[in-house]
Amino acid sequence: MIRLSANLGFLWTEIPLPDAIRRAKAAGFEAVECHWPYEVDARLVRAALTETGLPMLGLNTVRGRPGETGLAALPGREAEARTAIDQAFDYGRAVGARAVHVMAGFAAGASGARETFLANLDYAADRAEAAGMGVLIEPLNARDAPDYFLGTIEAAAGIVAELDRPSVKAMFDCYHLQIMGGDLLRRFEAHRAIVGHVQFAAVPSRAEPDEGEVAFDRLLPALGAAGYDGFFGAEYRPRSTTDEGLGWMTMFKD
Repeated sequence: MIRLSANLGFLWTEIPLPDAIRRAKAAGFEAVECHWPYEVDARLVRAALTETGLPMLGLNTVRGRPGETGLAALPGREAEARTAIDQAFDYGRAVGARAVHVMAGFAAGASGARETFLANLDYAADRAEAAGMGVLIEPLNARDAPDYFLGTIEAAAGIVAELDRPSVKAMFDCYHLQIMGGDLLRRFEAHRAIVGHVQFAAVPSRAEPDEGEVAFDRLLPALGAAGYDGFFGAEYRPRSTTDEGLGWMTMFKD
């Protein structure tokens, strides 16, 4: 069974987050996730989640300064990174989120970046385990995010293995990973044990998943058959309005 999660970082962004949660429920999504909800009162988000019965799967640590995409792998910025991690887990606990995506940042090739990332993830794992939550790391493709510290699922798997904290898993974002090598089903099978969440969007447009080079009507069930039993996060940028583009969901209806 394909259980779909609406990523409200991209969907229904024109309305307040609590209302977007309600809209996701009405559209047939079974969970939600978001990017940076911190300006929204956590009590309002929690109330909308309780009202709809939807779980909040996760949220991201903040980007950092303008032009940045995360802090956790940036040497010399450890204090800022841990403040961001604390913020994410505090907010996540308040709304009942299941995980925090700790964003690494633009640190590819930087001296000490791997050690810095590992140390900050170890700190995040302590917070996660105390809160009964999880930590996610995500490879981003080099076309959209040049110099991001993680670019492939193989690199993420290496970090997870070296850290060896059960609460830390990798995001398998089909959009990013198709751009960074493809062969999605076999790569998923090879790394199933460390995958904590799956996301998807059309490639190369990152629009609704009813176009482009990946047949998600076949791929997502195949990932399920390969052992994935979590939600599939729809993290795409709508071509028009979110509501006008939801026809793709019918391919996963029984």
